[in-house]
Formats: sequence, structure tokens, C-alpha cells
Amino acid sequence: MPLFIFWPVLVFWCVWCVTALVGSALLTQRLVSWARARGIVDTPNSRSSHTRTTPRGGGLAVVAVVSGGALLAAILHPEAIWRVVGIMLPALLIAAISWVDDIESLKNRTRISIHMIAGLMAIAILGPVGQVDLGSFGCIDLGFAAWPLTLLWIVGLTNAFNFMDGIDGIAGITAVVAGLAIALVAATVQAPAVVAIAAAFAAAALGFLSCNWPPARIFMGDVGSAFCGFLIAVLPLSVPEKSVHLIMPVAVVALWPFIFDTAYTIVRRLRKRENIFKAHRSHLYQRLVIAGWSHRGVSSLYGGLAAMTAALALMPLFDPTARTTADHVVLSTIVIGMVLLIGLVLVAERSESFSDRGR
Repeated sequence: MPLFIFWPVLVFWCVWCVTALVGSALLTQRLVSWARARGIVDTPNSRSSHTRTTPRGGGLAVVAVVSGGALLAAILHPEAIWRVVGIMLPALLIAAISWVDDIESLKNRTRISIHMIAGLMAIAILGPVGQVDLGSFGCIDLGFAAWPLTLLWIVGLTNAFNFMDGIDGIAGITAVVAGLAIALVAATVQAPAVVAIAAAFAAAALGFLSCNWPPARIFMGDVGSAFCGFLIAVLPLSVPEKSVHLIMPVAVVALWPFIFDTAYTIVRRLRKRENIFKAHRSHLYQRLVIAGWSHRGVSSLYGGLAAMTAALALMPLFDPTARTTADHVVLSTIVIGMVLLIGLVLVAERSESFSDRGR
């Protein structure tokens, strides 16, 4: 097929992504001074990973750009309007309650209750995850557990993203990787409205990084981190039902560093009988920073691991003959990555301990 046939499509998507990127970058820059003037700032304390007072709420730029992209997607693809509503209506509820939490801290039960309501709204409109395709490893039919497990996925990822947004750049770069991965899978399963929203989301996150990459001039805030986590969780539910089981594993693989770090830290804190919702600095990424790693180094490590495994997971979509090889390589890469993260933390902490003894 002649290459020139694809040019209009390529030009459209380039314009779409560049517009979202530039719009997000410009809006984020405006939010820096806006938030500072109104005292919406994070002040360093003993639990912080930063050392200077910094505005927060930059995630509003991502929310605004994605909302605009979703509106255009609904206009361009009216047949998918209910899927767009199923994505954005609960996502905006998450953004609203999280913005309130940024301004005046809410109780954990209030926040989690809203997260659950938003998750149930999304499932009611889009449907739960009924099956998960593990490629050459088989397929899991969730059966009667579909609703509760899907709700756990949505609420869990919403909070995991919030937990992991603790250093400059780490949430933004992960959002870029996950958004791109979801957009590519959605394109292969003929879900153009989902492609539009996911692509706008990835570009908006990249635009936000222009002010959040170390050293950050503004933080995402709960309004951004919770919105990003929720959006990534529900986007895979919004493709045609017959394709949901194909997109879910790619989304999980693109997020595995966040999921692993969160799960590992929660288990570790529960064993110590600590309140998992209380602010702390015991995540693997935080321990690396405490031991001397830079924010840039840690965020690049997490983003790089996510991007590498996501790229491997996407290979079978374009070359089905590589399915078995890709599945085993992805699994091996994730296991090695988990060991690497824990090993780097232990080595860094031991080096820091030796340095302290020598002073």
C-alpha cells in the first residue's frame, strides 16, 4: 500500500499530540505562579523528598488538556460517546475530590469512599474486566470476581499513583509511558476515541514534565496523581469488550515498577504494623533518594524500566509470531527488574551507612 495514503493520518495524530503537549506545557507554566500566589505550596518537612517550598496542583493542566481531548474525541466519534462519558465523568469526580484534598486535607475514609464511587460508576458504564489474556501463559476468566477485582484495580491504581508521586518527574514519565502503550493497543483494536484520549493524556503528561522534571518548578498534586492513576486504570475498560482482555496485560506491564514498589512497601509496612496511609519515606524510590540517588536518576530508572517492558509487551500486537518469546522475555525482565530495584536500594543504603561511619 502506498505510503502517501497514511500521511493524512500521521499528520492528524502529530497535530493532536503536539497541541496537547504545548497546551499542557503552557498551562503548567501559568499554574506555577498562580499556585504560588495563592499559597498552594508544599513546604519541606522530615517526610519530604524535596528541600524547597514548591507550588502544587500542576496536574490541573493534565486534567484540562485531557478533558478537552475527550470532548473532541466524543464529537469526532459520536458512536463512542458513552465510553467517553464512562472514562471522563468519574475521572473528573476523582480530580475534583483530589483538588479539595490538595487545598484542605481530607480524611482517608472520605477520599477512599469517593474513589470507590467513581470506580463503580466507571464499571457500571464500561463494564468490568471479565478475562485477562496472559498470552502463551493462558487466559484467566475472572467470573463472579470480575466486579470486585476490577474495582480493586481502579481504586488500587488510583492510590498507588498518588503514593508514588513523591519525587520530581517519576509520576509524569510513568504516565507518558502508560498513555502511549494504551494508545498503541487501542489503535490495533480499532478504538479511535480511546486512542485520542490516551494520546492526549501521554502528550499532556509530557508537557507537564517541562515544569516537573528535576528540579521541579511545580508538583502534580493529588489532583494530578489521582486523576492519572484513575485514568490509566479505566482506559483499558473502554475499548470494545472483546479486546479488554488484550489491553489489560499491556497496561499492567507498563506500570509494573509502580505496582511492585507500592505492593512491596505496603507489605513491608504491614509487617511492621504501620499505618499504610500515613506519610512516610519507605518506598523503594524514596529510599534510593535518601541513600544519595538524584531525583533525575531514580525517575529515569523507573521510566526506563516501564518503557522497556511496555515495548516488549507490544511486540506481539505487530508480530504475532513473537508472542511466546516476547511473553517469556517480559516476565524475565520484570523479575530481573524487581531484583534490581531491591538490590540497588540495599547497595545504596549500605554505601550510605559505611559513609556515615567514616565521618
